[in-house]
Amino acid sequence: MSHTFKNRMIDYTAATVILIAVFICLVPFLYILSQSLSSNTAIISQAVTIYPIDFNIEAYKVVFRDAGMLYSLFYTIILTAVFVLVSLTVTILAAYPLTKKRLKGRNVLLLLMVFTMYFSGGLIPDYLNVKNLSLLDSPLSLILPGMMSVYYMIILKSFFQSLPESLEEAAHLDGCNELQILIKIVLPLSKPALATVSLLYAVFRWNYFQDALFYITDQKFYTIQLKLYNVINLSQQMSGENLIVNLPSEALKAASIMFGTIPILLVYPWLQKYFVSGIMIGAVKG
Repeated sequence: MSHTFKNRMIDYTAATVILIAVFICLVPFLYILSQSLSSNTAIISQAVTIYPIDFNIEAYKVVFRDAGMLYSLFYTIILTAVFVLVSLTVTILAAYPLTKKRLKGRNVLLLLMVFTMYFSGGLIPDYLNVKNLSLLDSPLSLILPGMMSVYYMIILKSFFQSLPESLEEAAHLDGCNELQILIKIVLPLSKPALATVSLLYAVFRWNYFQDALFYITDQKFYTIQLKLYNVINLSQQMSGENLIVNLPSEALKAASIMFGTIPILLVYPWLQKYFVSGIMIGAVKG
């Protein structure tokens, strides 16, 4: 058996495994998509698999006529953008100083941060803390408590440490202070890591709904995921002054899920090249 033939067999095997993995990942998504485009009768009879039966878009018409869903979608987009901006700023300001050996007590600070990754106060102390800070029924309750992930900070710290020290030394000789070095040199060279962390924060904020479930009672501050939670689990939803009764049908459930999933999926193609390189560099250099 030739060496070339062995390489081809390895390539074909790897490609086959990857295609199977991709198919396994796509099946649930295609199933929900097919349900959203099928009749409720076909769904209940379990005739729907990965392609629609009795194709129709009535469920999407109901979703897009629901002013509450549209409001929650745009509100969540703005909330996610603000959350990413705040979280990325805080994470940068935490990660960059920890790369400096001259920072006194940096190992202690890092240890305290890592400690919070493994131990937390729990749900009740978190709720009481948010309540005592008068953040209930406020968008700030969805931003401030989780505005920095220690894990993402470590990824960013590892990337900063991989940059050549000679760049910083040259900037010091040119009269730059630490803030100027960070803004003009470090951040422009850290686009892969910044894009990676931004995407991770965006996905977290977009998908997470438990904090909104616990801290928010005012419907104008409902995130799209909390709206979906109500659609799927409470069997009815409030849209403006209209109460949709006897819903959700199975098709409407699926359409609502797609409505809340597709926007965040559209972000991935724009950041994919940065995401892959950022994760790899952070993992290797860490």
